[in-house]
Amino acid sequence: MKQFGGPALFLDRNDINTDEIIPAKYLTESTKEALRPYMLEDLQLEGFDPRSPATAAARVIVTRANFGCGSSREHAVWVLEVNGINAVIAPSFARIFRQNMFNCGLLAIELPETDIDRLFALSGLAALDIDPEASTITARDHDGRVLATLDFTVQPFDRELVRAGGWLAYADKKY
Repeated sequence: MKQFGGPALFLDRNDINTDEIIPAKYLTESTKEALRPYMLEDLQLEGFDPRSPATAAARVIVTRANFGCGSSREHAVWVLEVNGINAVIAPSFARIFRQNMFNCGLLAIELPETDIDRLFALSGLAALDIDPEASTITARDHDGRVLATLDFTVQPFDRELVRAGGWLAYADKKY
């Protein structure tokens, strides 16, 4: 199974929709790779720059409630995947977006708002280590010291999809 976690991008807003994750004008692109430069291009958030080195280095997004609302396009997950994002952590997700994350082998981790607030308070940290088997997130500072450990839950079938690398890989192994 692939590694999960890494540098985190903190997006402090509820209701970030699929048009902000990948603008609709790019949905005619014929490959996932062609979507890469447009991730979060239309996201309006004070201090956020979709072209910044911090955005490019991110492997995890930590955000607020109802992430991925709007259209049910799979492109929104694809653009995260092709940019190296392997997990999104939020209090809640739009239902179809959440399932598309697991279908692509990515983690959609739901945490209580108090835990999300705790992560936001640590937003200067170096990285989040995510262990999908143990269902833990470990926040570490730049020296590797543990700042916090949080538990999460993933449904058994969704965990199987993540282990396999997504729905297509799962189906290839099972059918």
